Amino acid sequence: MTSTDSIGISTDLSGQTALVTGTTSGLGKRFATVLARCGAKVALTGRRVERLEGLASEIREFGGECEPIRLDMTDTESILNVVSETEEKLGTPTILINNAGIPDAQRAHKMSLELIDDVFDTNLRGPYILSCEVAKRLIEQKLPGRMVNISSVGAYRYDGNGAALYSITKMGIVRMTEALAVEWARYNINVNGIAPGAFQSEMMDGMLERMGDISQHFPRKRICTPDQMDSTLLYFVSPSSECVTGTIIKIDDGQGPR
Repeated sequence: MTSTDSIGISTDLSGQTALVTGTTSGLGKRFATVLARCGAKVALTGRRVERLEGLASEIREFGGECEPIRLDMTDTESILNVVSETEEKLGTPTILINNAGIPDAQRAHKMSLELIDDVFDTNLRGPYILSCEVAKRLIEQKLPGRMVNISSVGAYRYDGNGAALYSITKMGIVRMTEALAVEWARYNINVNGIAPGAFQSEMMDGMLERMGDISQHFPRKRICTPDQMDSTLLYFVSPSSECVTGTIIKIDDGQGPR
């Protein structure tokens, strides 16, 4: 009988270092935990240090290896430093999960310049700089890499509900994924993306508070849970997707129109 490892579907990430952004809650917290359970050493990043420390304790309890590192995606120096600190403490990151993001939740013409800058920097500029910084190290050391960028189904549709810039930046993440996949294919760096629909998170909690229970308009009348994204995440960072790059997978439970 053929073993699963021989046909490339192993999810053993031993020897890999993963850098995950936005791990203080929601999807990022789940991604970091799943990668650690699969054997990766994980850099836990975000602005709320106390939450990073709490997650680090949870991961270490089941024998995982991790390092909490403060990261502000609107601060260029912070972005550059997080890669250096990850490399110093855990090794060169061979897996990058660009998960950090913020909503705008305002009409475009009512947004302050400060909010516009924060949304652009956190959702698009920061992930671009971070991806390039990780890629530089992988290319210099001739290491293969896997990058997974978290977009949103909001990149593909907008109903005028007051999140125009969020939609714009998340479509920017889609194009960034496609372009960098071509740029770095020659270096064996795979760049893919996930576009989630409505999943449980702090961001979703805020939306439900503003808009009511939107799940009742969905075919399955439910908000998905972060663990339902595990298989897609692991596919993108495992040998199974060795020839897959520049691909975006939508995970929206049939929640909205195509």
